[in-house]
Amino acid sequence: MEERELNFAKEILQGRSASAVSDDEVLAGAERLLSGWMAGDLKMERPKLYDHYALLLAALLRKVASLEERVKALEER
Repeated sequence: MEERELNFAKEILQGRSASAVSDDEVLAGAERLLSGWMAGDLKMERPKLYDHYALLLAALLRKVASLEERVKALEER
């Protein structure tokens, strides 16, 4: 078990700006961190976890919009 408490966004961003990290990287990092946290393998800064959900939510919203565009294009064929 990770003893130090991890900061959700800092772990994903690794010192980069949010715009420099791809949505796929955000989603993969979030899945790893949240899975580890729920399994009890990782400790997270709980208040920070809630504050930084915006990073994950923004990536998910962009991914959904992209998938909707692809579905629409396929349906129009």
